[in-house]
Amino acid sequence: MAAQIGTSCVVSFKDDAGTPAYQVVAGLRTRALRLNAETVDVTNADSTGAWREILSGVGVRSATITGDGIFTDDTGLEAVRDAFYDQTTRDAKILITGFGTWEGKFKITQLETAADYNGAVTFSMTLESAGVITWTTA
Repeated sequence: MAAQIGTSCVVSFKDDAGTPAYQVVAGLRTRALRLNAETVDVTNADSTGAWREILSGVGVRSATITGDGIFTDDTGLEAVRDAFYDQTTRDAKILITGFGTWEGKFKITQLETAADYNGAVTFSMTLESAGVITWTTA
C-alpha cells in the first residue's frame, strides 16, 4: 500500500441559508482522526478459560477530529466561534484531498486561537461526532 499524503484538509459547515450547501470554514495544517468503538463485555463464569468475551455488533461508536490550522477568512472564524459558543452540533464535512471525506454532525469541544506578531491567526480545535458519520473515498 502506498503512503497517503494529506496535502489539503478543510472543514466545512452546512449553510442552510444559502448556496453552496457547505461553506469552508477552516484549513487544517495538522490533523488527527480517532475512531472509537466501545465494547460490551459479556464475560461470565462459563467463559472458556476465563477469557474475555465481547458481544459482536454492538457498542457506542464515535469520531474525534483534532487539528491546527488557519481560518480561511473572517466568515470561517465567526462560524467556528459561533458553533463553539452556541455549543450546538453542526452538519460538517472534513475533506482530506486524495483520501476522502467524513460527513455528519459534530460539536466543537475545544477551541484555541493564537497570533504571532505580523503573522496569521492560527487555531487548534477538536470536533466530536454527534450522530452517524459517513465516509466517502476520494
